[in-house]
Amino acid sequence: MHGTFIWHELMTPDPAAAKAFYGALLGWEPTDMEGPGFTYTTFAVPGFPSGVAGMMALTPDMAAQGLPPNWTGYIAVDDVDKTAAEYEENGGAIHKAPEDIPGIGRFAVVADPQGAVVCLMTPQMPEGETGSWPTPGSPGTVGWNELMAGDWENVWDFYAARFGWQKDMAVDMDAMGIYQTFKLGDRGIGGMMTKRPEMPMAYWGYYFIVPAIDAAVDKVKSLGGQLLMEPHQVPGGSWIAACQDPQGAYFNLTAGAR
Repeated sequence: MHGTFIWHELMTPDPAAAKAFYGALLGWEPTDMEGPGFTYTTFAVPGFPSGVAGMMALTPDMAAQGLPPNWTGYIAVDDVDKTAAEYEENGGAIHKAPEDIPGIGRFAVVADPQGAVVCLMTPQMPEGETGSWPTPGSPGTVGWNELMAGDWENVWDFYAARFGWQKDMAVDMDAMGIYQTFKLGDRGIGGMMTKRPEMPMAYWGYYFIVPAIDAAVDKVKSLGGQLLMEPHQVPGGSWIAACQDPQGAYFNLTAGAR
């Protein structure tokens, strides 16, 4: 499991509105869990009780510190403390030191040497529980993880050393440079490229699988979201579109058909 994206999490200023938006768009079924002073919502694909994503409220204090509504990913690692320390030792940063979530696992929030933030987690499966997740590639799941790096060629070795990722297909995007896809074993995980100069910072973005791209884009608009980039086909045949939810969080959609 080391090096695999295992969870994706939304921080939003309006959890109730976000719950309604993503439920209608992706068919997710929410479950609220009460913690000490906060509510954590998990989202599940119908028929599979184990969640595929989660959500927490973005507090006014967080917003005051400049944290916008956002999606982030969790990468499974064998030892959170070791990998977080390696981030710091190799030019990255630890934004939240390793901490236990009772019954769930141990996690940390880190940034690579170019500033892109991601979470690390060593999951803890409750004794006797095996979980029930949809097949990878199913609608409602995250099908792709994408890094817009400050300079992908200079940060590639950093990620390969931490997670064992291997280069897969490299796509020449003309003036935008090379889009480098990567895999873990024989399974494609995502891609990375150098961000455009006007983008203020390096970041990770995530692609939610939908049955058909045009219907999903229409749904985004009808639910109050925004289309940031029109649907277009990418090498391999999939269609993608960049969107923003009504609360301001950026996300992408992907489908095999149009």
